[in-house]
Amino acid sequence: MSVNCAQSHELWLFYHIQVPANRCNLFVHQDIHDSFLSQEQTIRSAVECKGIGLHSGAPVRLRILPAAAGTGIVFRRTDLDGFEIEAVSRNVARVSYATSLMKQGVLISTTEHILSAFIGMGIDNAIVELDNLELPILDGSALPFVEMIQKAGVRKQRRARKYLKIRRELEMREGNKFIAIHPADTYSVSYSINFPHPLIGKERFELQLSNGNYLRQIAAARTFGSREDERTMRNMGLIRGASRENCIVLTRDGVENGPLRFPDEFVRHKVLDLVGDLALLGKQILGKVFADRAGHAMHTALVSRILRDKTMWEEVTISEHETPIHTEAGAEAAAGSSL
Repeated sequence: MSVNCAQSHELWLFYHIQVPANRCNLFVHQDIHDSFLSQEQTIRSAVECKGIGLHSGAPVRLRILPAAAGTGIVFRRTDLDGFEIEAVSRNVARVSYATSLMKQGVLISTTEHILSAFIGMGIDNAIVELDNLELPILDGSALPFVEMIQKAGVRKQRRARKYLKIRRELEMREGNKFIAIHPADTYSVSYSINFPHPLIGKERFELQLSNGNYLRQIAAARTFGSREDERTMRNMGLIRGASRENCIVLTRDGVENGPLRFPDEFVRHKVLDLVGDLALLGKQILGKVFADRAGHAMHTALVSRILRDKTMWEEVTISEHETPIHTEAGAEAAAGSSL
């Protein structure tokens, strides 16, 4: 089935092999509240990789470094004298095809997959160094970043982790697109998509981000795009680094480089992107997110709306094996604080 150019914008919004349960025991507990962490975390040692940018096609070297408590996630351009850009809402730039950050004219593109991995792995503080403007796409999922974090190890820090607990509902609509967040005591996502392709159509996936669910069900879901729209997108200066090795390539009525890692890998990748984009809130969330045919622009618009309205949320901390405890709503979070 033919996909028009507007719809291809969504297809090439580069949206992971199922991870065995024993790959990582982080967050795996019988009691749901055990998945909450009372303290911030960082990685134990530096880890690195090389690859190419999805849209730029440019080679890039990336290193993840440990960071002090309270640092959040900070991107550092080593090719630009170590210029730093914090992964927070106020630095969001272009979001049409990927979530990019910009500060004082310096750009870092396609940040959503690594930010998603940090949330899924419970990493609050890290420095991400790269020597070009776009992060490497690697295999098109968050799994390579998850494996890098596992290789580096995770270290608990002394600072208490503050969660952003949603206090009341917020809904946003744009045509047939919809996104909302409701109060909840855990972090969960429900996502629906509807693409005019025989292999996709309507898909819906729900996930609670606890008990290792991110690792098993989301991290390996890859981005996808249509071979039919490839030339158009390349003529727009996009997907110059796209290949059969880093995305699902859709033909008119099938998949060119199957098999899929999940039967519904497409909607799972949308969940992956959403988790990464919502990391720009600057804190782990306690709330229920609903999305229907949304994309990066709506994801980041929701972040902005939440942070602008202090009545929407409160900061909470927890003790081990306990439910969240209220703390004073912080102006730091409202300004778009670091993770």
